[in-house]
Formats: sequence, C-alpha cells, structure tokens
Amino acid sequence: MRSAASKRVLWLTETAALTALLIILQTVTKPAGQYVTGSCVNAVLAVSALAVGVGSGLTVALLSPFFAFLLGIGPQLLPIVPSIAVGNLVFVALLGLLAGGRDLPLWRSAGAVLAAAVCKFGALYLLVVKLLCTVLPLKEPQIAAFTVMFSYPQLVTALAGGAVGLLLAPVLRRALKR
Repeated sequence: MRSAASKRVLWLTETAALTALLIILQTVTKPAGQYVTGSCVNAVLAVSALAVGVGSGLTVALLSPFFAFLLGIGPQLLPIVPSIAVGNLVFVALLGLLAGGRDLPLWRSAGAVLAAAVCKFGALYLLVVKLLCTVLPLKEPQIAAFTVMFSYPQLVTALAGGAVGLLLAPVLRRALKR
C-alpha cells in the first residue's frame, strides 16, 4: 500500500508527464492543422481524466491552452485562451464523471464521450462565437475565422480525441494498476 505522500508524488509525476506529452503533441502537430492537433489534445485530455483521474484531467485541461498560447499554437488572442480552458474543463469533467476510472460497456463509454464532446463544443461556441466575437474589437475576417474554428471542428476533434482516449485509458489504467 502506498503512503499518501507517495500517491501525491505519483499523481504529480503522471500529470506532469501528460502535460509534457500534450505540449509536445501541440508543437509537433501544429503544421497538420486544427483537426489533427485538436484530436491529439483531446486524446491526452481524455487519457488524463480516464486513466489518472479527474483531478489530473482538470489540471492538464487548464494548462493546455495557456501553453498553446505561449507556443504560438491556436488563436493568438489572449481573451480567448480562458474560454478554451473552460471548454477543456467541461470536456474533462463530464468525461471523468460519466466514464472515469472504471471499465464500462462500450455503449456507455461512447455515450460519455458524445456528451462531453457536445458540451465542450457548446461551451466554446457560446463563449467564443456568441460572446467574445461580439464584445471584442475584431475585424470581420477574424470573426469569420473564429466562428469556423470554434464551431463544428471542436465537436469533431473532441469526438475523435475522446474515442482515442477511450481506447488507451484501460491499457494505461492496467499499466498503472489503478
């Protein structure tokens, strides 16, 4: 049995490793575009929530858009970054609550990914397209770009990344003996 201190160190190590993996994937896949990068990001978010735990997933979800901004990945408009964090947090929280840490029938896990992806899409669409694009002093081409970027591609990448995360999480849980 592990002590509380060693459990905290293990959690911190796993969360840091997933955050590092996410940063590497964002950097390496940036030239491939939003669908590839977004799917990779959502896969890491899903794995962190499903294999390590919701707390880890929330931490990675919160840090991800800030690192992406600092690395020049994604929109280089600081007011949008917290909205991306909220979308990530919604995805991870729902996925973790509905399917985290346990083996479920495929239909239930798929339902959890679908619900989390739809809610992430909804949160980002409302925050960025319906709120920030109306209150920020943006030019029409920026509004058009953000409207496309924060609409259906968010749903597609969350579904794809969530599906990959569902496939990888049981393997990692067994490897981590959770």
